[in-house]
Amino acid sequence: MKALLLAAGHGTRLRPVTDVTPKCLVPIDGKPLLEYWLENLSRSGIEEFLINTSYLSEQVEEFVKSSQYRDKVTLAHENKLLNTGGTLLANEKFFDDKAFMLVHADNLSFCDFKDFIESHKNRPLGCEMTMMLFESDTPSSCGVVKLDENYIVQEFYEKVENPPSNLANGAVYICEPAIFEFLHSLGRDEIDFSNDILPNYIGKINTFLNDVYHRDIGTRESYVLAQQEIIDFKK
Repeated sequence: MKALLLAAGHGTRLRPVTDVTPKCLVPIDGKPLLEYWLENLSRSGIEEFLINTSYLSEQVEEFVKSSQYRDKVTLAHENKLLNTGGTLLANEKFFDDKAFMLVHADNLSFCDFKDFIESHKNRPLGCEMTMMLFESDTPSSCGVVKLDENYIVQEFYEKVENPPSNLANGAVYICEPAIFEFLHSLGRDEIDFSNDILPNYIGKINTFLNDVYHRDIGTRESYVLAQQEIIDFKK
């Protein structure tokens, strides 16, 4: 299986850290965030990675060039951000018409990714995607889901007061190649995954609960928490 690691964002909420460092390379316990993903997914059997770049791209390129994963990585530079769906569409050939993993690499995540892949392989009939979930300690600040008895997504609630659950979208997915047919049908280059794609797949999204560790490194507060939590996690 191949994986797309989304790493092109500006990380504006993490400033001033991201004034000089791209968000995907901010260090957690001395290791760049992107390196955790390459390390953990390589262990799970992912053999090739596509990483999109834009903001401070030369730093990402240098990181990849000097890393042990350089032979596994293809870089795709975007002069103008295409959003997640647009990046997928622009790099459709990379995925060889096979299921692939899609990762927002501005998260820190640990789990048995082999189990995640197996969950997708054994997904209920009719599901074309598997979404990683985690139990959020601040569910009103993120996107949470409502599931049926088969753990298939039935509803999304994006940053609402008093959300119906604390099961949040971890922004890590495994998608079937049929998604490209839908992307082409939208008829545009810039496609937002949450707003343009996920609503079309309600009732067709299998889920996998990451009950080990998941933290969105989206704000300075969450970045500080991750720095503290990783120390305890490694004990």
